Amino acid sequence: MGLIAVTGATGHVGGRVARGLAAAGVPQRLVVRDPSRAPDLDGADVRAAAYGDGEALRHALDGTEVLLLVSAAEDAHRLDQHRTVVEAAAAAGVRRVVYTSFLGAAPDCTFTFARDHAATEAMLTAARFGTTFLRDSFYLDVLPGFVTDGALRGPAGSGRVGAVARADVAEVALAALLDDTHTGRSYDLTGPRALTLAEVAETLTAVGGRPVTYVEETVEEAYASRAGSGAPSWLVDGWVSTYTAIANGELDVVTDVVETVTGHPARTLEDVLRGR
Repeated sequence: MGLIAVTGATGHVGGRVARGLAAAGVPQRLVVRDPSRAPDLDGADVRAAAYGDGEALRHALDGTEVLLLVSAAEDAHRLDQHRTVVEAAAAAGVRRVVYTSFLGAAPDCTFTFARDHAATEAMLTAARFGTTFLRDSFYLDVLPGFVTDGALRGPAGSGRVGAVARADVAEVALAALLDDTHTGRSYDLTGPRALTLAEVAETLTAVGGRPVTYVEETVEEAYASRAGSGAPSWLVDGWVSTYTAIANGELDVVTDVVETVTGHPARTLEDVLRGR
């Protein structure tokens, strides 16, 4: 097996993958912006590179054959950042890329941030890498962060979302990095059940011990309630479309991919909240 490069190793998904590779005794290179924050792992060397720095990325990826590309944080220039990584990986001779995409990514999907994922998938395909696309639903882990003043507020209606645990995404990514039979595949990664936000609120209440309610907003109310944040319009569009994508049914998807690939059932919201 060629040397594996891991981006996002200081984050939740990339960090779990890096620890999994170390536990398996697999040599890896951690590509991080700040080496002082990189995990100290056996068999791992660290190189500094930001997604927008093509020269540093090419140096960091030199000699690697497989790349875990954890998508950049939402940013007005995220697609340009991804393009820089793709070009650097091609120049460095990377053969295979595992990319954390998004469920239902398409140029016209409702969730505006997912449109960058569709464009990135197209770039990776055009560059002729062997690819594995991990099309994750929303993360179960971040749902508690949607709560403000004891309420989940948004225009999701009674739509459902098959949100997935970051730990499960990391385990599937690890499997894809270690086994090239996953090359050429696109995996829709979800939890075991599609939940309404009212059901999410009920679970947060039951496990967390503090009451959480779901407050349905209209689209107009959602924009108005976020108008004072000072966030740019593209970011507010992403926030609101988080909910409208659920309302439209685009995320009412449940698959068995996590169990098929990892050998264990996908984690539930309760599992995540209890740290399982």
